[in-house]
Amino acid sequence: MYLLQQLANAIPLAALYAVLAFGYAIAFGVTKRADLTYGALFAFAGQIYVLFADVGWNRLWLVLPAALALGAACSLAFSGGAAFIVGRNVMARVVLRSPNTVIVAGLGVLIVLMETARLASETRSLWLPPFLNRPVVFAGDGSYPVTLTVIQLVNCTAMLAIIASGAALLRFSAIGRIWRAVTDDPKAAELCGINAIGVFLLSYWAAAMIAAVSGILATSYYGNMDFGSGLMFGLKVLMVASIGGYADPPRSAGGAALLGLVETVWSAFAPIVWRDLFIFSLLVFVVVISRREKVVP
Repeated sequence: MYLLQQLANAIPLAALYAVLAFGYAIAFGVTKRADLTYGALFAFAGQIYVLFADVGWNRLWLVLPAALALGAACSLAFSGGAAFIVGRNVMARVVLRSPNTVIVAGLGVLIVLMETARLASETRSLWLPPFLNRPVVFAGDGSYPVTLTVIQLVNCTAMLAIIASGAALLRFSAIGRIWRAVTDDPKAAELCGINAIGVFLLSYWAAAMIAAVSGILATSYYGNMDFGSGLMFGLKVLMVASIGGYADPPRSAGGAALLGLVETVWSAFAPIVWRDLFIFSLLVFVVVISRREKVVP
């Protein structure tokens, strides 16, 4: 039963890694460079969500569902606005002039977002109250049942729905064909009448909104998003997405889900103090052995 419970615990983490990797692969398809901004937007969305939920609860005296709705709406608005500004005024320009500067620009954006959230919260670590934490029993006897909470099930359902709908859109719609054309060769796509810059901005914004929604869902479960988590998630998402390959978002999501399972099993059966070292070492190993001798334009 202990093993079954740990496998059940792996589902929410695997779903989170999968949806983050899926969104990151969409952005990577048009930037072709490592970008820490994606993880920063994930953390920024969670921080703004908690901040405005606190404002709604303690200053506007809203009931909890209304306060959470206010936090989520403000988080999506601020994250979407930040993604649009960064995509149009930073990333689109540096990709055209010197693509390798995407890495440096992403680090700069990450610092700005982290410090903005910290200053807005006055360096206070805010926490959400627990909600939807009723356990749902799946198996086992009364002494050791296998359970997940309602919020975990809601998060997993929402994240899997994002991946499924996004994968269907990329595979079967004209938008997906246009995205693939631009990721393969933006100059050739422009010769065919496609607005490559417009596709770049839309892809970058859509990926950022996936990160923002994921940040809200993750924060709803964990209750908090630390100010320094932007860098950690930026690095982790960058390497997690590489397991399934950056070129195919569904494959990238599948590889990331597998890593979530491995991380949970390690936490259950091995010293947790060595978990991050093991995970990052495994990611580096996978990146090295899967490296292709291909020149990225």
